[in-house]
Amino acid sequence: MISRNAISTEKAPGAVGPYSQAIKSGDYLFISGQLPIDMTTGEFPGTIGDMTGCCLKNLDAIANQAGTSLKNAVKLTVFLTDMDDFAAMNAVYSGFFPEAPPARSTIAVAGLPKNAPIEIEAICALG
Repeated sequence: MISRNAISTEKAPGAVGPYSQAIKSGDYLFISGQLPIDMTTGEFPGTIGDMTGCCLKNLDAIANQAGTSLKNAVKLTVFLTDMDDFAAMNAVYSGFFPEAPPARSTIAVAGLPKNAPIEIEAICALG
């Protein structure tokens, strides 16, 4: 039987649907896509760069709750509603992973929950 343990923290936005913030299974943590919700204001920050940082901070808060961090990420997926935001997103993203960045996909989508321009999900190694 596969172990599946739900992870939840109030330091990141709550789920906006029937899903967990993250699932810990085996040696990995699977973190659901995080919107750029600033936990101090409840709003999206101003620029796509600020929003990218916000998504990554929310992912890290969930990873920390599970006993790991975004530094142990092995795969991220970035969803953008406008590929013209790619360079600004990438500039901030690269600062979070200066050495040996995780595997990544960036996908253009027609829309995201709450009309967000970006959402990022992650898979992190545990231990």
